Amino acid sequence: MPQWTWEYTGYVPTEERLRESLLTLGNGYFATRGAAPETVADDVHYPGTYAAGCYNRLVSQVSGRHIENEDMVNLPNWLPLRFRVRTEDGSAAWFSPDTDELLDHRLVLDLRGGNLTRRLRYEDAEGRRMRVDQCRLVHMGDPHLAALRTEFTPEGWSGEVEVESALDGEVTNAGVHRYRDLAGSHLARMHTGAVEPDTVWLRCHTSGSGIGIGMASRTTVTGATPVASRLHIAPRRVAHTLHIPVSPGAPATVDKVVALHTSHDPAIGDPLDAALGDVAAAPGFAGLLESQRAVWEQLWRRAELDVPGEAGAILRLHLFHVLQTLSPHTADLDVGVPARGLHGESYRGHVFWDELFVLPFLNLHFPGVSRALLDYRHRRLPQACKMAAESGRAGAMYPWQSGSDGREETQILHLNPRSGRWLPDHSRLQHHVGSAVAYNVWQYCEATGDTGFLQTKGAEMMLQIARFWADSAAFDPGLGRYRIRGVVGPDEYHDAYPDAAGPGLDDNAYTNVTAAWVLGRALDLVRDLPEPRRRELFEHIGVTDGEPERWEDVSRRLHVPFHRDVISQFEGFGDLEELDWEGYRERYGDIRRLDRILEAENDTVNRYQASKQADVLMLGYLFSPAELAGLFRRLGYEFGSELWHRTVDYYVHRTSHGSTLSGLVHGWVLARERRAGAWSFVREALEGDVADLQGGTTGEGIHLGAMGGTLDLVQRGLTGLETRDDALWLDPVPLPELSEYGFSLRYRGHWGVDLRLRHGRLRIEVPASPEPPIRVVLAGRSIMVAPGESVALRLPYG
Repeated sequence: MPQWTWEYTGYVPTEERLRESLLTLGNGYFATRGAAPETVADDVHYPGTYAAGCYNRLVSQVSGRHIENEDMVNLPNWLPLRFRVRTEDGSAAWFSPDTDELLDHRLVLDLRGGNLTRRLRYEDAEGRRMRVDQCRLVHMGDPHLAALRTEFTPEGWSGEVEVESALDGEVTNAGVHRYRDLAGSHLARMHTGAVEPDTVWLRCHTSGSGIGIGMASRTTVTGATPVASRLHIAPRRVAHTLHIPVSPGAPATVDKVVALHTSHDPAIGDPLDAALGDVAAAPGFAGLLESQRAVWEQLWRRAELDVPGEAGAILRLHLFHVLQTLSPHTADLDVGVPARGLHGESYRGHVFWDELFVLPFLNLHFPGVSRALLDYRHRRLPQACKMAAESGRAGAMYPWQSGSDGREETQILHLNPRSGRWLPDHSRLQHHVGSAVAYNVWQYCEATGDTGFLQTKGAEMMLQIARFWADSAAFDPGLGRYRIRGVVGPDEYHDAYPDAAGPGLDDNAYTNVTAAWVLGRALDLVRDLPEPRRRELFEHIGVTDGEPERWEDVSRRLHVPFHRDVISQFEGFGDLEELDWEGYRERYGDIRRLDRILEAENDTVNRYQASKQADVLMLGYLFSPAELAGLFRRLGYEFGSELWHRTVDYYVHRTSHGSTLSGLVHGWVLARERRAGAWSFVREALEGDVADLQGGTTGEGIHLGAMGGTLDLVQRGLTGLETRDDALWLDPVPLPELSEYGFSLRYRGHWGVDLRLRHGRLRIEVPASPEPPIRVVLAGRSIMVAPGESVALRLPYG
């Protein structure tokens, strides 16, 4: 498999949505799906363009209720470029891959250069054959520019090609089938126009949030002189039509350069004026392509990941999409980590906890991006505090789904496509998202040494999240411990006890252990803060004198349930019925979405010991064995390797993997345990999107957390890399299928720290710089590696 391209040969309508997601081009500011330029949204194709942080709210009628949803808006489509061989009577149909006879069709995503090429040959109804070569880019250097080049070469005939290049505002949010009964028309106050001789423009606003959008395109021809050129201005669509002479020896090239601005952009006046100015000043396609390659070359150097074979090719594709969603341009935006990237409309473009799987990778390559993503959370801290207060608790309660302003965006109802029923959605009870925010703050500061952030914005978030957990914990005299009731853990299948009157579960182990971790880290932070800053911080957020003492008590006496000598996912999990796993697999085949299967049978997964995804095992993903053992000791529980081994076995056999994150976590945990079966889960994580293992979900947008997590699996999972106590700690584990790898890191002030694993030896090279040496700890041995030096260490296994 090529290492720097991702290719598809042939045209397969049933795979178009999947390919469009995986061939999306973006730059962190906006992205456009890899749809063919001549297509419109239908059951096969779905063009879509999304700008980071561009949301809008609409109200829909669902099951007799008014439901408000906020969506990442599908913006006007800049791609449209359709063509046909011109006939005297104008009767020829526009080319369509679904109606014309395709002789060849090939798509090549150039990862190194950040562009998508399309090569096709077709025969029209009159028997005329033509070759069409297209190349597009969304510019990584100038985040407001995109471009499309199309070259027409007739085979054995001469005549005219009619080309229509348009900006299309007749778009809605309709890319997810189960949302189609919901309101999706987000664009209003549409105006179009043209600037002679080759530029058209479109201006609109989102209907509720009032975000202004300006778009302009310049269409030019080389290799031929158009015999006719017309501008067509309609209320929601504007087009430039060209009649271009072509012959076998004289192909014609049409270049379309586009600019996009929104009123969220800094340092502009009017978005349309900015877009028109950009298009007028933009270089030609060749210049844009050259500068695009140069910028991507810099990105690849900063995020180098070298893994041979098929796994390496997939990892590079994953890295490409992470960088297209969260590029250095993201540092200038007020945005979070959208769970489905900028690649589609599933999950409505909302921000969940996926930064937990993405930021650990970015911390060591693009720390400025990580900090910006944490700033997104800090700006929404007041809203999180408001939500906590409304629930009767102190501190900050971050929403499970976040969007523009940090309020809870989780839908009230969700549709089960199997049964056709709209059901209550209780996933907003996943308050563990706050622990994920705190974990990301801590990991970022450990990796970068950014004490300024830790002592200011980071401290405010950490302490407010700690206050929430301390206030959520109620003391149970019978147990002599604190309990956190009425929550949902990472396993979203279980949201209530069987036959319970209301939703929520008690003492989810993942929630309680991570809450204890947050409380302990908050106490560490308070102790380390300079006294003036500590006093100022306590005054600012309203910490009372007795609160730190309560944090200490709760952090040591939170209840963790057990059953059958394993950690219980939540109190009472072991009392649930066992599921007939083999029976359901025989009946349904793919049972990843077991919740939908059982609900359609008028049953509920709440009755069974069956998890959607890793829940308890997430603890082994976040914490090293030593740190996890320390957490349990702090809580007063014995925690040894045998207990963890039994717990892993128990849940491996009771998880349906209804999330792309599940294979990643299971693979990580089993690899760290040096257990058989790790590779099968790692492979599933790698193939989750490229093979669309969830059955159609990738076409609605890639799974950014899983993609980022696979990168981090190599970077931290296999190496055991930790950034703590001002050192790089390494504890490599063997995974034969990924026995060779290399990557570079940005650690503290060092750029390009290189780690290479080959033939059982790990080489660490620190580039020359005025920075101090790096302390590296491996197998209990501590060494200093000075700038300009490299060391080779024999691994303590095999």
